[in-house]
Amino acid sequence: MTLKVLTVVGARPQFVKAGMVSRALDSAGIQETLLHTGQHYDSAMSDIFFEELRIPAPKYNLAIGSGPHGSQTGKMLEAIEAVLLETKPDRILVYGDTNSTLAGALAASKIDIPIDHVEAGLRSFNRRMPEEVNRVVTDHLSDLLFAPTETAVRNLANEGIRDGVHRTGDVMFDATKAATRIANERSDVRERTGITADAYVLATIHRPASTDDRETLERIINGLQMVAGELPVILPLHPRTRAALDRFGLLESAAAHLRLIDPVGYLDMTSLEAAAAVIATDSGGVQKEAFFHGVPCVTMRSETEWVELVELGWNTLVDPSTTDPGAVILSRIGHTGRAGTPYGDGHAADAIAGVIASSLDG
Repeated sequence: MTLKVLTVVGARPQFVKAGMVSRALDSAGIQETLLHTGQHYDSAMSDIFFEELRIPAPKYNLAIGSGPHGSQTGKMLEAIEAVLLETKPDRILVYGDTNSTLAGALAASKIDIPIDHVEAGLRSFNRRMPEEVNRVVTDHLSDLLFAPTETAVRNLANEGIRDGVHRTGDVMFDATKAATRIANERSDVRERTGITADAYVLATIHRPASTDDRETLERIINGLQMVAGELPVILPLHPRTRAALDRFGLLESAAAHLRLIDPVGYLDMTSLEAAAAVIATDSGGVQKEAFFHGVPCVTMRSETEWVELVELGWNTLVDPSTTDPGAVILSRIGHTGRAGTPYGDGHAADAIAGVIASSLDG
């Protein structure tokens, strides 16, 4: 009997993770069907994106698009349920903490399809973050929980979840290793941008908590402008961030001091991360990628899901709602953290596929 799995993804980072696991599932003899909710429209997810990273294109694209959380999740729930009833998979596989993740888990739970969750057990302990609610609910619905770290395993145990928990390592480590090899061959973004390796700061800003409040966004931009007095600051500008800078009258000043560039594809972002002196970000994924590349990181948030990186000294938190991050970013130049392997050995995808394959016998 061939095991059938429906994988639900909704954003580019999830495709990158799924690409690693998809190959491992295929090697394990598992039949996978890929469903894209269309939660995030990303022009970089063209045919070349799938070709370069050797990621299978989705069989289903629901094209839900953006919208209020309740409306978006409800539309996804209805559409995913229809695909589940049509395809009748043995299991559903979801990733991370997006609305697509939650919708996939809810749809499967209603019709008694076992749920497998990659990146289970992550907690920021901030319920004001929609992602935190998505994580918690998905974990409590899941049958197999693939925890990337020992901290994630403890978080689940503290919530009474012990059955079906597997510490597999982090599939993003697998993905970063693979993407770095390809980016070294194909990306020329540093040449196009006119920057020198180890002589610039890479910044990313996109979370609503960073962009929706004028004072917070102004502190971030002021801090980055301070840094730009020492090293060039490269800021790929997320559409939400560009709109907020324009709305608050901060775009002209930012453009005068920072190197604002259009959003970049995954391989170009990998190349920029790998050669930065410091990364300043509000992104969860970029924090880890900085560590994988051996680059110190300043996370412009009051909390992080990736506490291991703070403990090892690779990541420093600064709350931009109260503090200008500039001095903290400058202090991290040339200062790395301690050695450690909190995210496994780079073979998380194989471990995940192995556990899913063994579920057929269970």
